[in-house]
Amino acid sequence: MTRHFLEIEHYSPDELHALLIQAACLKRLYLEGGLDPCLKGKTMAVLFEKPSLRTRISFEVGMAQLGGATVYLRPEDMGGLGQREPIRDLMRVLNGYVNAVVVRTFGHELLLELAHHARIPVINALTDLAHPCQAMADMLTIQEHFGELAGRKVVFVGDGNNVARSLAWACMKLGLHFVIASPEAYALPEDFVSHVQEETGPGRFSALQDPWEAVREADVVYSDTWTSMGQEKEKEQRIRDFAGYQITRDLMAATGKKSVVMHCLPAYRGLEITDEVIESPQSIVFAQAENRLHFQRALLKYLILTQ
Repeated sequence: MTRHFLEIEHYSPDELHALLIQAACLKRLYLEGGLDPCLKGKTMAVLFEKPSLRTRISFEVGMAQLGGATVYLRPEDMGGLGQREPIRDLMRVLNGYVNAVVVRTFGHELLLELAHHARIPVINALTDLAHPCQAMADMLTIQEHFGELAGRKVVFVGDGNNVARSLAWACMKLGLHFVIASPEAYALPEDFVSHVQEETGPGRFSALQDPWEAVREADVVYSDTWTSMGQEKEKEQRIRDFAGYQITRDLMAATGKKSVVMHCLPAYRGLEITDEVIESPQSIVFAQAENRLHFQRALLKYLILTQ
């Protein structure tokens, strides 16, 4: 059976820990000047409907460092995903050409349809529902900084979006306490909250409205843009609605401990986070961005070599 990486929910804690161990090993090798060309002769197709900086570069560089090649397909090359030809036809063609497909798209259902017709691994590089590669790179970063994951408190301040969903699953699976602080209208949906709370893993989940209460005793304070791609018409309203949810020096001080700040980028400095905080010694934002490369390299190795 072909193994995909669509949502963290579908992976066991043991599998996730194994990926983090592999990512750390590959990163250590890389920092020592070595590479693991284990995917020599393999090819990855990258299908992006949404523009990208970190995601595209980290996947393409990671595949090159593993000895493989990448084919980048622009929306116009495909005539739009599912528009010029059915998804099932596109995926059946790719089955015969490449060894993995990385997809960044709006609708999660489109990703699921690609995976349904795939005989090769399909990787979620972001949908409106989930961003699992980001969340696992975040786990690698937290593990590096604190030495372990279990028992750490991660507070996400902002919109209950795709990043928040994937972080919640990662924390539940790996033994962290995930807290989200959102205005009521932007909270995670009740059905998602019920579902994630059914997880029998070692983690915890909490949802609050007051960010000052949420960040008490936080190890990590995490932010994301208030206005994601596709929500531009809502920008001014969202800025008003998220007043009071900005990560500032005072909010970081309210944790009461030596906390760090994370942001999945791009950051809109002066909106969801101040320039002062993102440039402070508490910021591990750019280490977090680098770890996209190291986690995704481990993921590609695992998925392609275990098929």
